[in-house]
Amino acid sequence: MQLVWPAAEHLPSHVAALASGWSADNVRGAAAAAEELERIEKDPAAFVASMVDREAKGEPVKLPDGSLVNRLPGFRRWMWDGEFCGVIGFRWQPGTEALPPHCLGHIGYAVVPARRNRGFATAALLATLPLAKAEGLRFVELTTDADNLASQRTIVKAGGVLQEHFVKPEQFGGKPGVRYRIVL
Repeated sequence: MQLVWPAAEHLPSHVAALASGWSADNVRGAAAAAEELERIEKDPAAFVASMVDREAKGEPVKLPDGSLVNRLPGFRRWMWDGEFCGVIGFRWQPGTEALPPHCLGHIGYAVVPARRNRGFATAALLATLPLAKAEGLRFVELTTDADNLASQRTIVKAGGVLQEHFVKPEQFGGKPGVRYRIVL
């Protein structure tokens, strides 16, 4: 598996994953996939370009409860092994490790079901950490559901240390969560 910058040549495979019901949004699921497919159909080039937004110039971000918040600088890279395997995203606030309350972590990832349990998420996370350090961060924080043991193993393999158990805000489902920190 390699990480690639989103590009038109990879888009058909990404679309196929979305059309199969997969979504990187583990809360909004199919609704988020449908919105992404609609954006791609409307303007594929604009969709691909929106995956890298280091100046946060893009549209506001829709949270799982439907509310809109200002976008943070960030980017997504796609996991690729000849086909689209998943996505990893990184977002930050320049000059600080702090994140606004509506952003639970610096890095998020999702792997398509057929490619899970192959170490792709761990490899993608490890490859993203130097990019976070290059943005001046001393550490990154990642959160996951308290019952998502696979994601917790991924974070620990990449050097994550448990910081806290917490309850996610209502706009993220109000479920129990865990927060990890990886020192860069």
